[in-house]
Amino acid sequence: MKKEIRTAVFDDMLQIEAYRFEGVEQRFPNHFHDYYVIGMIESGERVMMCGNREYTLSDGDILLLAPSDSHGCVQTKGTLDYRAMNISERVMGELSREITGESELPRFSANVIRDSEISEQFRKLHEMIMQGCGEFEKEEVLLSVISELIRISGMPFLEQISRNSAQIDRACEFMKEHFSEHITLEQLCECSGLSKSTLLRSFTRARGITPYRYLQAVRIGKAKELLEQGAKPIDAAFQTGFSDQSHFTNSFGTFIGLSPTAYRRAVLNGKDNQNE
Repeated sequence: MKKEIRTAVFDDMLQIEAYRFEGVEQRFPNHFHDYYVIGMIESGERVMMCGNREYTLSDGDILLLAPSDSHGCVQTKGTLDYRAMNISERVMGELSREITGESELPRFSANVIRDSEISEQFRKLHEMIMQGCGEFEKEEVLLSVISELIRISGMPFLEQISRNSAQIDRACEFMKEHFSEHITLEQLCECSGLSKSTLLRSFTRARGITPYRYLQAVRIGKAKELLEQGAKPIDAAFQTGFSDQSHFTNSFGTFIGLSPTAYRRAVLNGKDNQNE
């Protein structure tokens, strides 16, 4: 069996996180991120559910996920070799304005595309980030990749309009504000003005995941920020509302694919190497 390797680097120049998985078989349950994800399958076959669509991902496929796109995946053949970049809304907004002159964040009309030229450019960009390249060529390639993705699959970022959307937004805001506390379903119902059954049904329809899974994703996102700032995993767990270290470690690995310790080490080492 191929040895499993997982690495992650944060690029200070581009303000982008890049990571690579090799020999991975892990299943990722339905979840979302509050940032853009652009990835590429290098080898292996994986089935991904995104929204209400199912995709079979294979060698060379480019994966495009906007913030809040609910998705999950499972390996079906071989093991997964995968490259990806996480891009914050702020950085993507700056790139979009540079490319299109518009302030709107892009949203992709397709979550999976196949284009050999973009794949090759993406691989080149990813390798420059992972290797700590400091030349401005890296930024040129980034703009070229994003420009092509917007041209092929971009559409204006539109908020989903659904029944009870205002109530669901209130529940989301409550979880973002109180993520470090013990939150109950009763509290979410109180702040949203919905019954438990209506909240669960409407929330899942609108967001693609349950309220609890949403809260987990918010907490993991905050924990990532703390780890990137040098916080110890035990402190990150405590500050983001996890009941214990084991729960935090398991949840972090489920969502991110790395343990909190491995993620912290990879990101901090990457920053140190770029500062040398």
